[in-house]
Amino acid sequence: MREEQRPVIRIAPSILASDFSALGQECRAMEQAGADMLHVDVMDGHFVPNLTLGPGVVRCIRPHVRLPLDVHLMLTSPERYAAAFVQAGADTVTYHVEAETDAAALLRDLHALGVRAGLVLRPATPAEAVFPLLAEADVVMVMTVEPGFGGQKFMPAMLPKIAAIRAEAQRIGRPALDIEVDGGIDLSTVEDVVRAGANLLVAGSALFGA
Repeated sequence: MREEQRPVIRIAPSILASDFSALGQECRAMEQAGADMLHVDVMDGHFVPNLTLGPGVVRCIRPHVRLPLDVHLMLTSPERYAAAFVQAGADTVTYHVEAETDAAALLRDLHALGVRAGLVLRPATPAEAVFPLLAEADVVMVMTVEPGFGGQKFMPAMLPKIAAIRAEAQRIGRPALDIEVDGGIDLSTVEDVVRAGANLLVAGSALFGA
């Protein structure tokens, strides 16, 4: 069956920009403000030059909010940890096509665990890298900054990549595919990414810093 509609616009605050000394409160505040989900950035210090959260943090967040948890694995070997994040309470798990893993197999494994699964592209990776897997992915994330650190400046050169993925999704009969953007999303950039075809918007500093 062909999907008939494009998805609605949704906002996912990134807890990377939150006050970790009051993480439960910060997450509840975003829920009360109307966020659609919470975004959790996971970095291994190898795939990207930074080290952040593990499954234990997701497990701690889960009782505090009813929002879906969108976990972004910036890991060299995401297949080693994906199930642990699902068990901790993740609702969506995304990972990089550049990672050292069988991307198609991991999509199937995550679906078998009952969660949404998706792919992420670094700025240098072309849109075409995800085209063979668009029929299986629930979401494709386009990084609009280099992954690894928050607070970076948005890269306008990523807009054609978003548009290309949306166009391919339309071509294969998946107009409702979620296209996520992460990096430098604020009031000055949101209109451009939505116009290009994104509908799931990750924002950190612009929300937690407001």
